[in-house]
Amino acid sequence: MDTNFDKKIFIKNFRENCNKIQIKKISKGETVTSYIEKRNQICIIINGEVDLIRYDVNGNKTIIGRFNENDVFGEVFYPANTNNELFAVAKKNSEILYFTYDTLFAKCECTCSFHKELINNLSELFLDEIIRLNLRVELLTKRNTRDKLLSYFDILSKSSMRKTFTLPYNYTDLADFLSVDRSAMMRELKLLIDEGFVEKNGSKITLLY
Repeated sequence: MDTNFDKKIFIKNFRENCNKIQIKKISKGETVTSYIEKRNQICIIINGEVDLIRYDVNGNKTIIGRFNENDVFGEVFYPANTNNELFAVAKKNSEILYFTYDTLFAKCECTCSFHKELINNLSELFLDEIIRLNLRVELLTKRNTRDKLLSYFDILSKSSMRKTFTLPYNYTDLADFLSVDRSAMMRELKLLIDEGFVEKNGSKITLLY
């Protein structure tokens, strides 16, 4: 593992040096990929923004995560039994790099040194997504809407190293991300404000504890 790993530079080199990738431009609202068939596909956002969305059998929507420039996502991070429920959708016009996990370990016909470098740095490339999944599991273990809100606010505060931060979601999407009812979430948020736990100014939240 390279302690000096620079993800942004690495992805730039990946784009320029590997011939086993595809790059596509995706318009806002279009599906980037769906996890319907097992392709071991991995996607990297060159620019843009993508939501990973799950629909249950009743059509209820949950936002699994939101991805931005240089973020990595794909089927390899999720069990096969969820494949028919997950869709990656562009929140804005985006440019996406596609490759498959299997090709990483296939012999490169060009015997390029970068292919070896890619394999050596695979864990670093995936690290952010592994952390993201662990944080999501932590959120979903919270038993009620209040605990989910406070836990998520703590995560955002720690990642920004500030008491005041901007939510990455609008409030409808935030409810979908936390897997809670929007009306109940807004009532709970108002209680947190009234009780002096937080302040809210549009999408900006300030922790008072």
